[in-house]
Amino acid sequence: MAVDLAFLRPVMPYHHVLVDVRESPFTIDFDTQVPYDTYVRTDTLHDLQHPLSEDPGEMSFLMITQVMELYFKLIAFELRGARERLRADDVWGAVGTLRRTALHLEGLNASWRGLRWMTPAEFNRFRTRLGEASGLQSAMYRRVEFLLGLKNPALIRPFKRKAGTYGELAAALDEPSVWDEAGALLGRRGHDVCDPAAVERAWVAIYASEDRETRLLGDALSEVAEQFGEWRYQHVAAVRRAMGHKPGSGGSSGLAWLERSMAQVVFPELWSARTHM
Repeated sequence: MAVDLAFLRPVMPYHHVLVDVRESPFTIDFDTQVPYDTYVRTDTLHDLQHPLSEDPGEMSFLMITQVMELYFKLIAFELRGARERLRADDVWGAVGTLRRTALHLEGLNASWRGLRWMTPAEFNRFRTRLGEASGLQSAMYRRVEFLLGLKNPALIRPFKRKAGTYGELAAALDEPSVWDEAGALLGRRGHDVCDPAAVERAWVAIYASEDRETRLLGDALSEVAEQFGEWRYQHVAAVRRAMGHKPGSGGSSGLAWLERSMAQVVFPELWSARTHM
């Protein structure tokens, strides 16, 4: 059978081609700042990396951590949007937003690949410079957890001296999560959601029905939960690789703490319902 190889990339090196900039289809001269830099604020972004040691590996650790923080903010933004759409009975809007959230979580999870090089010896070269700093102190990550329904009031205590952040996290603890709003939507659609067992039965009924819209909502919620679970697994794997069972920074028990946190299921009745389907 003949195979069309026209789509393959050339194997020979590209020749350098001189381009006459006068014939360029895009603007190359600006009176002030380059619009891309102004919009993205590249100068600010690239000025945020200040390693505490001379070890080159710290730059990887620092920058990837900052990338993760940006993803946390994006995911929290999307989850708030999904919550509002559920509250407004806009199921299709919520499904689209949740699918987008799951893709952002995929990007977040891929960030761990950039730290696979780090052995305990390599981490120890700069770990002491971090002092009591710990990823468990990320306020934006806590916002993500709270929006998913994983709420532990003790986890906002590190922020007591940051009045603004502490107040925002305290408010987030009291606000309905995405899972709360999904349950409220089911209640408005005639399902009994008076307790966890009833919520479980509601999802069993939904997946056995012709209610395609709500089934797709369940699928989108499941994808978000799976990707968030993958994030926690990758975190555990990275800590195990870089420091084993040493005590964690910030006074935590390190790996043991993370392994316990993995036992907390996101959207639990959506998963337990599958046993009865």
